[in-house]
Amino acid sequence: MKLIPAIDLMNGKCVRLFKGDFNKRKDFSREPYEQAKYWEKEGAKCIHIVDLDAAKTGIPTNDQSIKKIVKSVNIPIQIGGGIRSLERIEQLFSYGVDKVIMGTSAIENKELVKSLSSKFPRRIIVGIDAKDGKVSTRGWLEQSDVLATELVKEFSSFKISSFIVTDINTDGTLEGTNEVFIKNILEITDIPVIASGGVGSISDLLSLTKFEHSGLYGVIVGKALYENKFKICEANNILSPERINDIPINKDYYASVSYTHLTLPTKA
Repeated sequence: MKLIPAIDLMNGKCVRLFKGDFNKRKDFSREPYEQAKYWEKEGAKCIHIVDLDAAKTGIPTNDQSIKKIVKSVNIPIQIGGGIRSLERIEQLFSYGVDKVIMGTSAIENKELVKSLSSKFPRRIIVGIDAKDGKVSTRGWLEQSDVLATELVKEFSSFKISSFIVTDINTDGTLEGTNEVFIKNILEITDIPVIASGGVGSISDLLSLTKFEHSGLYGVIVGKALYENKFKICEANNILSPERINDIPINKDYYASVSYTHLTLPTKA
């Protein structure tokens, strides 16, 4: 399982939101490309970028920062935020971006996602941001009635690279991930899953390792790294296969733990 550090961009700056609220924003002083270089030096194998301005408006405004990040590092870049057309995807690929994340368009134009995943096999990631189990779109400003689990089922037949599933209620809180949400997603797809939202400690990462053999490919971390809760090298040690084999994990937990009090909503 991989740790993937996140850079969220607003007005050319690195920022973090609390539970997706644009009014609860924290700016960080380091330039985005400097942050990317620092994380590569610390041992990052991939970097996750979100253009929050584009996610909100559909209009890309941080391309200069994006291009500078891509040129500054030698590791793959995946990017999301306002990506809703073939033209935009081709533009980002021309910058050197490795994979693109489609979120709002996954709800609003499923046929486009299907077509693009066939045109660019394993280079399209479907981002599913959910609050109380239901998908949010347009920078988390609009709430739909679509269940995250139903969307995952629909897209699992496409030639996508992976799903990124974000629990909005935990994002930016540093209070731990929504393991119920993650487990429910893993149970219904064979596509690799990347979890996002809530990681605040090494213990949170260690707890997620029990899902690795169920298809959890990676975990995106932002605020915890910015606030020095742990270092990337420490996380890599915890998440490496060699290290996991030495850690006594309760293998019965996944099968026996009761989730009845936290189950996702189901259709009536």
